[in-house]
Amino acid sequence: MKSTSRYLSFVFPLLFLLSACGPKPTGELTHVRLPLGYIPNVQFAPLYVAVERGYFRQAGIEVEFDYAFETDAVGLVGSDELQFAVVSGEQVLLARAQGLPVVYVAAWYQQYPVSVAARTEQGIQTPADLRGVTIGLPGLYGANYIGLRALLFAGGLGEADVTLDSIGYTQVEALATDRDQAVSVYTANEPVQLRARGIDLTELRVADYVQLASNGLISNEKTIAGNPDLVRRMVASLLRGIADTLADPAAAFEISTRYVDGLDQADSAVQQQVLTTSAELWRADRLGYSQPEAWANMQSVLLDMGLLTEPLDLEQAFTNEFVP
Repeated sequence: MKSTSRYLSFVFPLLFLLSACGPKPTGELTHVRLPLGYIPNVQFAPLYVAVERGYFRQAGIEVEFDYAFETDAVGLVGSDELQFAVVSGEQVLLARAQGLPVVYVAAWYQQYPVSVAARTEQGIQTPADLRGVTIGLPGLYGANYIGLRALLFAGGLGEADVTLDSIGYTQVEALATDRDQAVSVYTANEPVQLRARGIDLTELRVADYVQLASNGLISNEKTIAGNPDLVRRMVASLLRGIADTLADPAAAFEISTRYVDGLDQADSAVQQQVLTTSAELWRADRLGYSQPEAWANMQSVLLDMGLLTEPLDLEQAFTNEFVP
């Protein structure tokens, strides 16, 4: 049975989100092409919910999902060819270091969604235990790499203390067949699949060791200065979808079957667990809020990796101005 306080924690943010949308805009809808950086997936349930329940349309927005590569999306938003995208926090800082005026306007994930997983018999209990381990990951790029380096740092290790195996997105098979002793994975994806195969896992979640700026909604300085109301409406629509999904994940899963081909034929228990685990990473007392500490930590990791050569003005990289 849900406690009253847990129930109210959903109700009060939702009331704020409803008020943030304001009156329904009149006239034509503003078309927004929204890159998501991945294939259609149940992890995007809040966006699907926001469309199906009319939250974007009520806000005067017609949204089109674009499952493009994350780095391409950052460039398009930075050049003002697109106004919004969903990307991870490190991409914002890397883009700004290259002079792209992107700005993170709403946090979707409150916890960085990367883990290192290993068979239990490997005895890996802490990041320090990764010394000497062969770790499979898609490559030396993206969130899997950033998260892994953050874990190594937390364990007092560097890249030279492990062996990295670039395997593309085949982490499940790499661990299941013992190609690698450990794999860097998305918390809500591969660990769920591996456990469904009956594999006992130890999982080191990045979020248990360091708070990092994670996936969220970005815009650019031109849009923020010239059309702040559009940014506010876009953020509010997304957050309403997140709030609804947290409040009723079963309904959100059903809605997602209309957007993700084969979701209704897939292993329902596995896919529902993917959504449940994802939701754990979204929860917050204030949906959409960016923690300054998370940005400072992310910058420290990127500096340690040499991906940034000097500190940035973090106050220019993110804002909570549009969060209800």
